[in-house]
Amino acid sequence: MSLLKRGSCCYRPLLFVLLAALVCAPSAFAQNQCIQKISELPAAPELLGFRLGMSKEEIKARVPQTVFGRTDDFGVSKTTINPYFDPRIDRTKFESVRSISLDLLDDHITSLWIGYDETYKVQSVDEFVKLISQSLHVSERWSPWKSRGQQLRCADFQLIVTTLAGGPSLRILDLAAEDTVALRRQAKEEREPAAESATSDGDSEPAEIIGDKQTKTYYSGTCHPEKAIGEARRILFKTAEEAEKAGFKLAKDCR
Repeated sequence: MSLLKRGSCCYRPLLFVLLAALVCAPSAFAQNQCIQKISELPAAPELLGFRLGMSKEEIKARVPQTVFGRTDDFGVSKTTINPYFDPRIDRTKFESVRSISLDLLDDHITSLWIGYDETYKVQSVDEFVKLISQSLHVSERWSPWKSRGQQLRCADFQLIVTTLAGGPSLRILDLAAEDTVALRRQAKEEREPAAESATSDGDSEPAEIIGDKQTKTYYSGTCHPEKAIGEARRILFKTAEEAEKAGFKLAKDCR
């Protein structure tokens, strides 16, 4: 009994240490994760006045020379701003910046890519990651991305850092917007077979175009004469165009 008590006394401090470690572990784990949301991102100088969710009007106010591309069937449009090459842009606002690429969904920024040139204050990916982590107040626990870059996934956005043409680059991506585009693409793919099937059914059973030889008029498949046209006067056409070429006009009741 005395040995048991003595052993329990010896192990009690160790037990407290283990319990404290279990309590602190979730907190330490959370600190290593990026839990920030887009709405919590600060206006860091590296973002050059741009931010996710920014509207076309706000972009134009920032860079009046911006020209947006065509908006596709999913609501996506793109533009690239080149202060490095475009003499109309005031380069003093974009020092050491080679180009800026923006993706928009429903006229708001969902992806922001900024490429810096070889004169930027840091050049290596590791240095740039540290700088961005401090500026955006995010975790420094980044992971490898492709061959030379690093990436960090947060609550509703993703950061990607890499090098291009001798300078670092940063991309911020709205993950929810990516999901929205994917859902729209899927919905279109699901609609297309149904539309093709409907078209196929229509081709197999074309609407009947009935012509009246006496009045030189015709009736479409959705418009029928008030009185039946006798066999002697009736003529059938495959299309309205065929009836028009034969000298028939669409009946007044069908207009």
